[in-house]
Amino acid sequence: MPEITLRNITKRWGKFFGVDHLDLDIADNSFITLLGPSGCGKTTILRMIAGLETPTTGQIKIGDKVVFDSEAGINIPANKRKVGFLFQNYALWPNMTVYQNISFGLSNIKEELPKYDFDAMTTGELIRALKSGKKIKELVEECRDKRGKLDTDKVYLKFIDAFILSIYTAKILYGYGIQDAADPDAAAKAKAEELIKKLDGIKKSYESKGQSLNEEYAIVSGGKVLTEDRKLTKEEIDKSVRRVSRIVKIGMFMNRYPAELSGGQQQRVAIARTLAPEPAVLFMDEPLSNLDAKLRLEMRYELQRLHVETGSTFVYVTHDQMEAMTLATKICLINNGVLQQYDAPLDVYNRPANLFVADFVGNPSINFVEAKGKEQADGSFSFRILDDLEATFRPNEPIDMAAWFAKRDKDAADLEAQRIEMLKDKKAVEKSNKDEVFKYHIAKVDESDYAVEEEPEITNEDFVLAIRPEALKLSGDGAIASTIYGAMPTGMESTVKLRIGKYLLTGVIFGGVTFKLGEETGVDIAGTDILLFDRKSGKAITAGSLAVKG
Repeated sequence: MPEITLRNITKRWGKFFGVDHLDLDIADNSFITLLGPSGCGKTTILRMIAGLETPTTGQIKIGDKVVFDSEAGINIPANKRKVGFLFQNYALWPNMTVYQNISFGLSNIKEELPKYDFDAMTTGELIRALKSGKKIKELVEECRDKRGKLDTDKVYLKFIDAFILSIYTAKILYGYGIQDAADPDAAAKAKAEELIKKLDGIKKSYESKGQSLNEEYAIVSGGKVLTEDRKLTKEEIDKSVRRVSRIVKIGMFMNRYPAELSGGQQQRVAIARTLAPEPAVLFMDEPLSNLDAKLRLEMRYELQRLHVETGSTFVYVTHDQMEAMTLATKICLINNGVLQQYDAPLDVYNRPANLFVADFVGNPSINFVEAKGKEQADGSFSFRILDDLEATFRPNEPIDMAAWFAKRDKDAADLEAQRIEMLKDKKAVEKSNKDEVFKYHIAKVDESDYAVEEEPEITNEDFVLAIRPEALKLSGDGAIASTIYGAMPTGMESTVKLRIGKYLLTGVIFGGVTFKLGEETGVDIAGTDILLFDRKSGKAITAGSLAVKG
């Protein structure tokens, strides 16, 4: 499967930038989730890679093939990019059976394909199936009901799955009557010997013409497989349909109509239809959003399994961070058309690149605490937090804040210089949806406080601490005095709101603990994953531990 490369991809409508100068490398056989709030540009990115949307500028490569290049004037249409697309709406044909829905697209494929000897292929498949007459008989007997009546449709499905056959070859195998013979193994052996002679004859006829058949029964001449511009045969279409139906476990529904299926089964049909042409890349745009919570969880497991079994590259759009965290090998987090972070799920969770990422990923949401202070001689930071509490933050790794601030200011200056230089071009368009530092929310008991607060002047002594809910540890002798303001038990854990002065912090307490509203308790902030952000730029500085004096 190919690698996908995006370089300087921009999509704008007038002065509104849906995607802003995006560079992205999607590795072979990866499962990438495009995550972000509604309207951030994730679906637009997906559609541009698939060829359903034309970028304004940039280049897109799928494998070694350039499928879009604004400067070279290249724009290969979607049906030539060998990609599959799975939408939120399953878009199944209601008047077609499951089989017809899956096979519909295959019947329209016409391209350069290998020349096969299909008679030899069928003969070879039958020889393989005839290795055990006893197994054939066992499979047939499994398809009898309590009264002994045989369901031949079930027999065909058993043969298809057990021997990897088309329905047409399965019917031929059943027609041999091996299952009715007194000695099924002997009958199978005799039939196999007859077919081996036939296959040898076919091979010799090619040898007389200086040709041969390879292991897949493709015709080889001069060391190369012969090809022809043709459509798929009914046997090839059937094998593809049966292959994907096995993958998504819907083989028993082939003759049903979509209205006769549950939502989860319809989703499986849509997935099978997308997989049938063997796309190099599979794009999914919020495909589980129409399912209930329990079924959505089950389908996540199915998608994980599909990714491994198909070996395809999956690119998945969602605004559900739980889906992104559980499915992806890497998360591509977008906001306002700009890439915020592109990392493995746990890296995005534990080491967010900025305040927006920290806020967006995690449920319950992360706690933000404004901190005033500076770096000390020993490398620690002395802060005042939550109005009147003294705290010491110790980074996990030494950091030179003077150098960090200098780099921050230089990066900002360079970015502004690039913007000014770009606008000198008469064709350049300035972005109307400006990028701003994320406005984080600090939970307070009385939210009306925000209405009277003035915007402070931000200096290099202004920081933001971000504390995941699981880092809050409750105990009677905790350093910070707090009151239980709210509690939501879910069985294996409880989410609690803790009142500290005029502020509220959210904690997750594991175990079946019952909390009483108004109860007083102490709180400690534990662990080495407390995050420190620069308030001016919103960028992550480092992670460390936080000790608070009560």
